[in-house]
Amino acid sequence: TLHKNISPDTWKAFARPGRKIKPGDRLFFDGGFAATVLEKGEGGEITLKFDHAGEALMKLLDQNGAMPLPPYIKRDDLADTKDRSDYQTLFAEKPGAVAAPTASLHFTPELMGSLKECGVDQVLLTLHVGAGTFLPVKVDDTRDHKMHAEWGEITQVAAEKINAVRNTGGRIIAVGSTALRLLETAADDRGVVQPFTGDTDIFITPGYRFKVPDMMLTNFHLPRSTLFMLVAAFAGMDQMKRAYDHAMTSGYRFYSYGDCCLLDRS
Repeated sequence: TLHKNISPDTWKAFARPGRKIKPGDRLFFDGGFAATVLEKGEGGEITLKFDHAGEALMKLLDQNGAMPLPPYIKRDDLADTKDRSDYQTLFAEKPGAVAAPTASLHFTPELMGSLKECGVDQVLLTLHVGAGTFLPVKVDDTRDHKMHAEWGEITQVAAEKINAVRNTGGRIIAVGSTALRLLETAADDRGVVQPFTGDTDIFITPGYRFKVPDMMLTNFHLPRSTLFMLVAAFAGMDQMKRAYDHAMTSGYRFYSYGDCCLLDRS
């Protein structure tokens, strides 16, 4: 699974099974193209240098690759045709994420129109969701967990719009953990959002003091995941336990294609 573009011909990827892969190996793909393994990291991560670059490489990947799906979504033929539309948000513009920011999957053109009629404005951010979003926490002390960095961008115009809402007493609602993490990364100590472009590896756990969002919309997450730790930090552990108990007894759906909840900051 390719997950981060380093240069026109070089990508970070996860190889499974990849135990026998070593630097210098040549990997051959359907479509008649190949890559050389430059490095091998932890957790099955490798660095690949392809024989093609730029638009030529992207065309080959589009023709011969499949949309990456979360490991808990099982498909006989990887991503099917319907996934290519269903597992893509209304707001998607820039390629680079390995997964959809799933809270945004709930929005449709009709819903956006209704929100606009109610006076709800929107500000668009960019965050390329990284493969680390699927990695479980395997340590007992969260301070020992290493977050994978993800690339994000908040433009000058977007930052000014967010700060204007705050200055006029409006509420800021982060749609998804991805948007929330980017807002917190870009905010200074006063809670003023600054323009931002770059990687963020912010890891939010209970006890964190939030600076920007008043509310957040998010899907239901797995236990022992960094995403559940984030929502517990935002809304409070007791509140989230009650919410998840209600969700399970009421038959709510979890995971990427599941239901969502609107949370107040505790």
